[in-house]
Amino acid sequence: MAYLRRNIADEQQEACQKAAQITDVCQGFHIILDPIDWRQFGLWAPVKVNTIEIASLLDLGQREGEDLLRQVQIKLFAHAAHETLPAHSGLKAVMWTPVEVVQPQAFLSLWIVTLETDVRIPLTESISHGQRVYERYRFDGENEQQLAQLFGPIQEGEYHRGESVTFKERDRHYTGEILYIIPPGKIPISRKNAARGYHPIAAIASTNDVAARYLVDCHDGFPHIVDQLQAIQ
Repeated sequence: MAYLRRNIADEQQEACQKAAQITDVCQGFHIILDPIDWRQFGLWAPVKVNTIEIASLLDLGQREGEDLLRQVQIKLFAHAAHETLPAHSGLKAVMWTPVEVVQPQAFLSLWIVTLETDVRIPLTESISHGQRVYERYRFDGENEQQLAQLFGPIQEGEYHRGESVTFKERDRHYTGEILYIIPPGKIPISRKNAARGYHPIAAIASTNDVAARYLVDCHDGFPHIVDQLQAIQ
């Protein structure tokens, strides 16, 4: 019995330390955590942001720096995506994709959250009153000013605006209309749910440093950014 009490005491001490460490790290990223009830749940205490559960104290306690931030981000982005849907839709977020845009912007970053139905929801991450905020981005493909603000001046490419193009992305074929032509850049790296193989990977430089990229509207939410090498038309 005394041994059990020592175990509980040791776990609570560890849980207290991890809760303090995680809280400090998150504050450095402008993320304000809800109070962590480590006294009742120990290392299994849920860590939440505005009542949104991120992970257990044990899970987050094994992460550091950017890795911890990414775990919080994918949960808050997923929640923000679900907020745009009808109640009780039950759709899961399966992919998180950062979008490379011209800086500076009014937001920290722009991401696409893809649902299991392949709907692509654009969301921004910004800081308001010292805390990160996740909101739907109101994208208008016919707004020339918005397109230029996001991606810079329109470029020349092998294909032209208004053309229909077929391309391959993640072993699938899509067909859509070219809305805008943007400069070459980095190939966006998708971030998948940790339960389905999420691993943080640095962006990879494009193997074609001269070909343009295309913003292609496939009518599934935010347009796809397509490298010229992906086009198979």
